[in-house]
Amino acid sequence: MPISGATPEISPGVSASPATVLQVSPLLPDLERSLAERYRTVRLHELPDPAAYLRAHGGDVIVAVTSARYGVGNELMDALPRLGAIVHFGVGHETTDVVRARTRGIDVGNTPDVLTDCVADLAVGALIDSLRRLSAADRYVRAGGWAAAPFPLASRVSGRRIGILGLGRIGRAVARRLEGFGVEVSYCSRVPVPDVPYRHLPSAKALATACDAIVVTVAGGAGTDGLVSAEVLEALGPEGHLVNVARGSVIDESALVAAVKAGRIAGAALDVFADEPNVPQPLLDSDRVVLLPHIASATRETREAMGDLVLRNVERFMTEGVLLTPVPDAAH
Repeated sequence: MPISGATPEISPGVSASPATVLQVSPLLPDLERSLAERYRTVRLHELPDPAAYLRAHGGDVIVAVTSARYGVGNELMDALPRLGAIVHFGVGHETTDVVRARTRGIDVGNTPDVLTDCVADLAVGALIDSLRRLSAADRYVRAGGWAAAPFPLASRVSGRRIGILGLGRIGRAVARRLEGFGVEVSYCSRVPVPDVPYRHLPSAKALATACDAIVVTVAGGAGTDGLVSAEVLEALGPEGHLVNVARGSVIDESALVAAVKAGRIAGAALDVFADEPNVPQPLLDSDRVVLLPHIASATRETREAMGDLVLRNVERFMTEGVLLTPVPDAAH
């Protein structure tokens, strides 16, 4: 039933209580159950006529819970005059206009920290895969290629020059892991990050020029759209590797496709794409590209922790009128 909670027999046509929680998008089943058990919850995405519900009962909604993929768009925000908080399941929040929300007195939260380790683990694994060509080697053995000839030589990880684009929580966690490989870590962010031993470079192009591989961990949104451009890929060069665990929008995907097809970069490992779940055919066709289905935080432990943090944010707002983990006004 789309509307659930303390009074499960109430239908979408009946007014909800003033403490309604609006679930904007699908979430983890356990999280959906917990929201329904604790609060009067309306699952907007399951309603037969969401617009009609919002016209009739949008003023009842106090909190909106959404995912990083869907966010809360401006039109939906405007249909919720009493909305006080938007809670994102995930660290990304570029799908919600945070500045506009806060201008309206709506706070926006996400689930930072709890997914940092898993995303960093995957980023390092993807980097190793791209350089050592592990996935390609696996396919080679399965296809019987080993019986005909040795697998081509790959590139070492240890001692390389690795650049991190965006030295926030996840970027720093990636850097710490890479220290064990004896690599030279550089980074690019809007401003230098204090108290880190890594070299700061002023632009993505400068980072690409100075490094053998780039790991993209910068936040998504308008400010980073297309940040990894054709020029940056050209600077990375035919021996360079690119890893993206951030957002597909950060990379100019058409430029990446062109670079891969022409051999202007050595390899890439991508967990995110511009139009998920659609992946450009030239990337699917290339044996030098590792393709992952947006799984950087997809472990049972991390997803459970994310769901728990969403619940704690909703509870804190319902009881105290503030969020436990509000999105910061600015990020590196």
